[in-house]
This record gives sequence, structure tokens and C-alpha cells, in this order.
Amino acid sequence: MLAKVLTCAVVGLEGAIVEVEVDIAQGLPYFGIVGLPDAAVQEARERVRAAIKNTGCFFPMKRVIVNLAPADLKKEGPAYDLPIAIATLMAAEQVPAVDSQQLFLGELSLDGTLRHTNGILPMVSLARDKGIREVYVPLADAPEAALVEGMRVYPVGTLAELVNHLRGDVLLREYFPDGRMLDQLPEFTSDMAHVRGQEHVKRALEVAAAGGHNVLMMGPPGAGKTLLARSVPSILPRMTNEESLEVTKIYSVSGMLPSETPLIVQRPFRAPHHTISHAGLVGGGRLPRPGEITLAHRGVLFLDELPEFGQHVLEVLRQPIEDGVVTISRAQGTLTFPAKFTLIAAMNPCPCGYYGDPVRECTCSESTVSRYQKRISGPLLDRIDIHVEVPRVQYEKLADDRIGEQSAQIRARVEEARERQQRRFVGTKLTCNAEMGPAQVREFCCVDATAQGLLKAAMTQLHLSARGFHRVLKLARTIADLAGADTIGAAHVAEAVQYRPRQSR
Repeated sequence: MLAKVLTCAVVGLEGAIVEVEVDIAQGLPYFGIVGLPDAAVQEARERVRAAIKNTGCFFPMKRVIVNLAPADLKKEGPAYDLPIAIATLMAAEQVPAVDSQQLFLGELSLDGTLRHTNGILPMVSLARDKGIREVYVPLADAPEAALVEGMRVYPVGTLAELVNHLRGDVLLREYFPDGRMLDQLPEFTSDMAHVRGQEHVKRALEVAAAGGHNVLMMGPPGAGKTLLARSVPSILPRMTNEESLEVTKIYSVSGMLPSETPLIVQRPFRAPHHTISHAGLVGGGRLPRPGEITLAHRGVLFLDELPEFGQHVLEVLRQPIEDGVVTISRAQGTLTFPAKFTLIAAMNPCPCGYYGDPVRECTCSESTVSRYQKRISGPLLDRIDIHVEVPRVQYEKLADDRIGEQSAQIRARVEEARERQQRRFVGTKLTCNAEMGPAQVREFCCVDATAQGLLKAAMTQLHLSARGFHRVLKLARTIADLAGADTIGAAHVAEAVQYRPRQSR
């Protein structure tokens, strides 16, 4: 007997339909799986055999061959357990045949219970695009699967429940999502009101949030750089439903989606340690997986102690910062992961941290300071729009009982500036000013006559590259958006220019 059941694989961040074929023939008892299965898929033989027996069904003591088609696609992970079990029972004529409108996903335990499976969202999304309208998933994954509109989702607790449903004995109930899931409000652990002083740094971060610009903060230890960076998500605009689904898909494939949070509504904040590897940051592995820059998609990537990162690790950031994607090539193929993040970097001015500090004397030599700062290459610095000094906080500001401006107030201005950008970019794929290319800069960054002379002087004195010139214009465009101005004026250009690095390192 031959039986066929549809399931899905994950390739990068996308799904791929897989057909599970099971043939039962006469011969000595044998259970084999073909179709480029990895070790986890091969081990499905024992899980499926035990689950079928412990469910009360009979595992056929014949020659059982499972083929996972297409055979040239590498199969990995335990999500094939359920479709293999159902196809085996169909071939053994213990359950009726299913049709091509049904998709089965899930890992089986030995007693037939279904476990959580990674990558449910991209797999169900692909099923909908392929015209499949019915999907059976583990009970824990039903809220995630239900995020895909137009799909009938059936949560399955055990293999026995699904067998009874297919036989028509006890039908499973379709899962309907809670409509309030999309209305969740993000919760923030840090607020700009918690930061004492540093008003000019807060302003720089507000500009960065309004336009999606990258920031480098430099200052002595304890000045508040980390607290400021951790407060940035609280002033970023709320994610749209499309952005939430994008981020949720990434975390689902990575196995990092919290069980109690089927939909991520808070912008990611990733802060990898400086010992991170090249593959850990940009993604990689034999079968490439998303790295930290992809996990920070639509959110913040915070690199503390920037010069301590390996130079090769930092240099691989240059292409993702520019393009918003990272492409990983392996012998098996090439995968592209999204990486549209806001880079927030922090560093000390020297190894001891007190170079230029008015209170504490620096113990580093000039050559040591120069070598330390040159660990960050010029091309990478050129891709950072905002360079801001974070000085030591004075006692008067630390002891002041007055509460500073809250993140909610700053976020309101940021969202208003983003709305102006959305209206400007209608008909394009751009979402913020930082994503503009040279053609869009020429079209949307109109500079008045008084600002032209200031731009020319800045270009000459700061020795700006073509990229640096365009970044000043994009930054000035964001500052003008915060001010509600249609044209970039001299004041906007002046503020944008002051965020450039003061000296060549």
C-alpha cells in the first residue's frame, strides 16, 4: 500500500512543501527513511514506532519505506514525525486517506504527545500561499499558526486525538485566535526618564529613532551609555502588524519564540558580547541559521565596548548596514536573511576609559589611545550617522529629584516624524530616511539656499566622502521631519553636521 501526506520544511526563513510517501510491502520487518534526512529525521523511526504502539494502533511488521520528496532538499528537525506517523497508518489502512488540502506538522514523543515545533509560522504561511487551507499542529503551536489569515488551524494534543478525528469518531475543534493578540502593548524595562542629564545624547537618540540612523556613543565608564542604549526601544515607533510577523517568523525559525508570546510586538534589542564569533553575529553554520543582526531585524543591535570586538567580526557589518540584508553562501546553496536594524554602539575613548576626562587622569599613552581608536575602521565609522560624546554626569544632575522627559513623550514625536516619512515614501519600499539611496536623497532632500553654503563648508572641512555627504543630508532630513519642516534649512544641516566625528581616527 502507498500513502501520501503533505508537510513542510524550512529553508532559511521560508518554507518548502514536502510530500511524505510511505510504501508498505511484503518482506522482513524494516523501517527506512530516504530523501536526504538528517540525524533528527532518521531518529523519527523510533519515535513514530513507539508513538503508534502507545496510541493503541498497530505498527506494520513489514517492509516500510518513507520517502521525503523532493529528494534533493535537505530535511532536518523533528517536524516530520507526525506526517510520517499519519502516512504510515494510512498505508496500513488504519486511518482513512487525507487529501492535498491538509498539512501536518509536529514532533512526537514516545507516548504519542505532540511537542512544540520550530518554524510553524513560515511553514503555515507557505501552505496558505500554495492553496492549502487546513493545518494540524501541536497544541502549543496553535496560536502561532493562527497568525496566518485564511487557514483552518486544528490543535493536536496527541496522536490518538488526530487518529480519532480522521476516523470521524471524535472531531478536533478548530482554533480561533484571540483578536486582542494584535492589540498588545510592548513593555519596556528602561525609560529615558531614568537617565539623569545627557540631554544632548537623548536628542541624538531621538533623531536616530526618528530616521533609523546608526549611533556611536563615546564616553568614560559609568556615564550612562548602556542605560541610554537600553532605553532606545522605548522611543522607537510601535511595530506594524507586517513588521511583527516578520520578526516573529525569524524567532520562530531560530527556536527563540517564547511559548507565551506567539506574536512579538516589541522591537528586538540584541546585545551580543564582544567575544561573539563571525557566524554568531551575521549567521552561518553548515545549514545557515540567522545571526544576531537578523535577530535584531526591525529593532536595535547594541554593541557595547565596540573596539573589543574582533576586527574581522566588525567588518562583516558593513554590507548588512548598507543593504539591510545579509547573504550567506555555502556549498549547499545561498541564503539571504533580513537585517534592517538600528546599530547603537558604545565605546570608551581609550583602554583605561578616561582620555579627555576633566576629573580623572588618563593613564594611556597617545600611541595607545590612537591604536585603540583605530581598531574601528574608517569605512565602518563612515556608515555610522551619529557620533556623540557622553560626558561624566555631574552631582547636581544625579541628585536632582525632578523626573526627566519620559519615553512616551519622545516616542510621540518620533512616530509623528515617521508618519511624515511614510507619506513621502508612498509607492516605494522605504520605511525610514536611513534607507534612502542616492536617487531618493536627490529627490526628497531639498535644501534651501542658506543651507547650501553650510553643506559646502562641511564637505570641505570634514573631508566628507560621497557616502558621508549623503548621510549628512539624510540626517538633516530626519531633523527637519522632527521639526515639521518640508525643506531642509541651515539649522537642520548644522545639527546634522555636529553629529559627524570631530576628527579622523
